[in-house]
Amino acid sequence: MSERKIICVDMDEVLADALGEHLLRYNQEFDEHVTTEDLHGRWLWDYVPQERIGALERYIRSDDFFSVLTVMPEAQRVLKSLQMHYDIYIATAAMEIPSSFNAKFKWLEEHFPFIPPSHIVFCGDKGILRGDYLIDDNPRQLRRFHGEGLLYSAPANALVEGFRRVDNWPAIEELLLGNL
Repeated sequence: MSERKIICVDMDEVLADALGEHLLRYNQEFDEHVTTEDLHGRWLWDYVPQERIGALERYIRSDDFFSVLTVMPEAQRVLKSLQMHYDIYIATAAMEIPSSFNAKFKWLEEHFPFIPPSHIVFCGDKGILRGDYLIDDNPRQLRRFHGEGLLYSAPANALVEGFRRVDNWPAIEELLLGNL
């Protein structure tokens, strides 16, 4: 029997819809109507006026931000299926917002209870990870990863090239389970 391959999975914008929550809070506070289509090829941080960046920071650092995030469609079902054939690790760049540790861990525990705590990695630079695949929306993280980076489609990375792109969880399922 061959050794199981390892899949590392990012949390924000791959498992959890952090952008949706950011847009909800931003649009409510500033009476705006910014959509994901408006962000094509740009991060929200690059789109909003400079004087409103502090509001985005405030949202992400609030106690409830990570606890209310919506799960990406089909993520739970597909990860359960993948887990039958691969070792799954959740790798989140929590060091960028250290106060998010507890909220992220509780969110993962609630929505992905089948992922053991020993398979949750809080890090900054995902170049330290050793796995066969990293599913992430941030090309910066994929560039330093030593396995194959799978770019999870998000508005900010719409113009990025150089990685195999996956648009959603059913696409990941087809790619990684289709030939087993």
